[in-house]
Amino acid sequence: MDLRAATILTLVTHHTHDLTDRLARAQKAAAEAGMDALLISPGADLRYLTGYEALPLERLTCLVLPASGDPLMVVPALEKPAAEASPLGGLGLDILAWAETDDPYALVASRLPGSARTVGLDNHMWAEKVLNFRRVLPDAEQALAGEVLGDLRMRKTAAEVESLRAAAAAIDSVHRRVPEWLRPGRTEREVGQDIADAILAAGHVTVDFVIVGSGPNGASPHHELSDRVIQAGDQVVVDIGGAMPDGYCSDSTRDYSLGAPSAEYAEYFAVLLAAQKAQCDAIRPGITAEELDAVGRDLITAAGYGEQFIHRTGHGIGLETHEEPYIVSGSARPLEPGMAFSIEPGIYLAGKHGARIEDIAVCTQDGGERLNLTTRELVVVDL
Repeated sequence: MDLRAATILTLVTHHTHDLTDRLARAQKAAAEAGMDALLISPGADLRYLTGYEALPLERLTCLVLPASGDPLMVVPALEKPAAEASPLGGLGLDILAWAETDDPYALVASRLPGSARTVGLDNHMWAEKVLNFRRVLPDAEQALAGEVLGDLRMRKTAAEVESLRAAAAAIDSVHRRVPEWLRPGRTEREVGQDIADAILAAGHVTVDFVIVGSGPNGASPHHELSDRVIQAGDQVVVDIGGAMPDGYCSDSTRDYSLGAPSAEYAEYFAVLLAAQKAQCDAIRPGITAEELDAVGRDLITAAGYGEQFIHRTGHGIGLETHEEPYIVSGSARPLEPGMAFSIEPGIYLAGKHGARIEDIAVCTQDGGERLNLTTRELVVVDL
């Protein structure tokens, strides 16, 4: 066996072991939460537990994960080859295929323990599937599997942090090129297409979002793209992200100015920069999500811009761009080592311009680590 083949075998073996451990931990957590089984349809939860990136079809694909006993996978017959070819195929789970005329929900129900009284359904399961499970399990209470899986997924392993670090490096490489494409006379959409192409070229397999908010559009946090023509003197908010081949996501926002900014903009950008840096510096085990939110929000409010900071400080990130933990007022959740999340305060002046600075950070044993390493300063594009 050559070195490359041996390396691949080592990686596959390690990955399979990790997935087996995730399944076991999910079963244990389900039992502790009083759930008799988890039913997981295509999405990030299924990929997290099995490595299978299943297509979200009207036909039922479902991981049946009893609190005790052997897990199994129920798939449409035409999807069985894909399931077997995925990392799921190496886990030793039974893969039950159902034919077009079968009732897959009844098949799942028949494989659950007869005493099952509470089943956890993944948070993003389609309503028609939820209702079909209610039909075949009329005596079982339905609960959110996210109450179990969210706690597991938000505590990242060292390998997951490495995946997020690679994703951050890839999106950083795109931000370094943004000044090449920001030119007066170009539309946001044209710039956005260049950015999207670069996101894929940098190693992502999907472009999840491209926000190019120029001038007054920068005051809309989720503006995305339009046919507005970028002008000299504009400030531009660029928020971009995608998913890497292993499913882990990137997300970073930087701000650009086509020529020197106005005194008004420079003043509040300095406030925002100080607030974002203070929040990154404040990350440590034990600080609560709401306390971390307040670190930046209090600085921005004291400077007179509190009403212009209109969203939470951040969101967790992993196999989804937005997941637990959320860095928001009202959340008393203490941060723990391995939690990964965005720090992205913003200030938005409606009808004028806006700014947001976003890094992905990880809580470590003795503080925090910022994964995005491009400059957080305003980037002035020479005209």
